[in-house]
Amino acid sequence: MWESILLTLAATAGNNIGKILQKKGTVILPPLSLKLKVIRAYALNRAWLIGFLMDIFGALLMLRALSLAPVSVIQPVSGCGLAILSIFSHFYLKEIMNAVDWLGITFAGIGTIGVGAGGEEQKASAISIFHLPWLAIVVAILFVLLNAWLRIYRRQRKEQELMEYEVVEEIIYGLESGILFGMASVISKMGFVFLEQGFPSILVPICLIISICCSGTGFYYQTWGLKHGRAIVVSTCAAVASIVTGVLAGMLALGERLPSAPTARLTLMLGWVFIIGGVILLVSSTRLVRHLPRSLRHVDKSFNVRKSGSTRVRESNPSTVIQASTLHHLMPTSKEKA
Repeated sequence: MWESILLTLAATAGNNIGKILQKKGTVILPPLSLKLKVIRAYALNRAWLIGFLMDIFGALLMLRALSLAPVSVIQPVSGCGLAILSIFSHFYLKEIMNAVDWLGITFAGIGTIGVGAGGEEQKASAISIFHLPWLAIVVAILFVLLNAWLRIYRRQRKEQELMEYEVVEEIIYGLESGILFGMASVISKMGFVFLEQGFPSILVPICLIISICCSGTGFYYQTWGLKHGRAIVVSTCAAVASIVTGVLAGMLALGERLPSAPTARLTLMLGWVFIIGGVILLVSSTRLVRHLPRSLRHVDKSFNVRKSGSTRVRESNPSTVIQASTLHHLMPTSKEKA
């Protein structure tokens, strides 16, 4: 169990840090296209190339982790990527962290230990190939309901001639992207379970292709929400929805179970709660820190000058897509993060 958790931490670190490096590299690069000149420019950019390789390596490690442990364990632990990213940003990008950031990192760390201590090895339950269309139907119903809710609020906003996005719209885009990210992990795991149960091996690449499509569509909804809404709302909803979807779908579709021992079950569930709480604290730290005493805010005036030219600047036509939790660190803020 600990091996899969360590693999997940390494994978999510590679994904998040890799995307940060890609974003840093694209500052001086043209928009990505299939032109040979543009591809050559990307390949020769050291920051972008290292970030791309880290991202790919992280994805491979994540697939390995999913083949070893239940999704209900892997998906929550992957939420710790924001904590790893925060530490990387602090030491490598020289970003200032406040008390709420460190509290969120601590929560995520405690939650990871809890998931590792409470999780247990499980034998793959018998699942049917018909679970794939069943999952597709459930996700389709959820999206129909969410988009119907979105249309209602858009109509109301149009009638009231409101220009700014309502918080409901930000929540919906965050939930939709998070659901798709969670389903991508579940479907990847399903391919490995099919292989263990003697199904044709062709189902593994089919499941991986479907998983990639889910992730790509999730990035689309996430990017749309971040473009028109607030990063803090979209990122929080996406991160929490991804964890909850992975846990519930893993239990319902893959037959994953909670530990049989009461202590282990409580430890695992507390680990989930701590990880979700840590993610929420890290994403919303900019606002929460305003309510702290001045002695805990760690304000650095020189940092505000450096930040204007840092990787937090959002490009109008970004050439890399970044996970929800990562994008929070790249979005411009109207006030300095204390």
